[in-house]
Amino acid sequence: MHQIIQSIKTEMGKVVVGQEKMIEGLLAGLLCRGHILLEGVPGLAKTTTVNALAKSLGLHFKRVQFTPDLLPSDIVGTEIYDPTNNSFKIKKGPVFTNLLLADEINRAPAKVQSALLEVMQERQVTIGDESFRLDPPFLVMATQNPVEQEGAYELPEAQLDRFMMKIVVGYNTKEEELEIARRAANDTFGKIEQVATLEDLEQIRKEAMAVHLDKEIEAYIVELVFATRDPKAYGLDALEGYIAFGASPRASIDMYKASRAIAYLKGQEYVSPVEIAYIAKEVLRHRIILSYEAEAEGITQDFIVEKVLAAVAIP
Repeated sequence: MHQIIQSIKTEMGKVVVGQEKMIEGLLAGLLCRGHILLEGVPGLAKTTTVNALAKSLGLHFKRVQFTPDLLPSDIVGTEIYDPTNNSFKIKKGPVFTNLLLADEINRAPAKVQSALLEVMQERQVTIGDESFRLDPPFLVMATQNPVEQEGAYELPEAQLDRFMMKIVVGYNTKEEELEIARRAANDTFGKIEQVATLEDLEQIRKEAMAVHLDKEIEAYIVELVFATRDPKAYGLDALEGYIAFGASPRASIDMYKASRAIAYLKGQEYVSPVEIAYIAKEVLRHRIILSYEAEAEGITQDFIVEKVLAAVAIP
């Protein structure tokens, strides 16, 4: 099955240059059935990467462009009156798919964000008096611009917590950017072919979730999460005034799953502290709520995670 993973990466490489951590994060989310949030400035191939992943796996894929005038019914669907039968019928929205790309998710206000809360947690949608289960796999892969930009909204904490990982997408290297320019100028981006089926994906997922975790590694995961809630207990007195709320229990669950997926993608049969450190920021950064003091002093969630990783004893 590792050959299939490599084939997926090869197909995505036809249209995406570099950005290996973003690709690994998306694959890990797929294996864990966890939602992924991608943050970065426009033009870093976030949408292209998600689209490429869907095509390489033959998944049903729908894209919603979030805007300030978007309504919840534009995402989940609505009841429509049918005058011929004097009754209402359900018109399903784009959320009824395998992979939903919520493009620029923080361009829409909180009322629209709330439409995704039920489906991200329960994998079901309620329209009127009826609830509909979504066929697995169902994943939300969202992109957002940095919130400092004009016309962007902060996502509610409850929704952020439902994302397994928040991946910050950076710029490409000089060599990668030159390759992108050449491909774009000469129109040499390849056509993506489907290289796996849903059955293949399910088998890969089972293998990934069977990767071994020692009890020491399990305890290490919990210690990291608890250190964000009570930094003073771990000798991090300086951080206590910077954290309003630490990571939720979902952080422990998602780090447990994601570490297995990352180890599997690297061809390992067990999880080591290296994999935990590799995904710690992605799992924790959006779940740590900073105090006003931290924001005033320019303290970031990544800075706090780095201090936590340095303070908690490695097994």
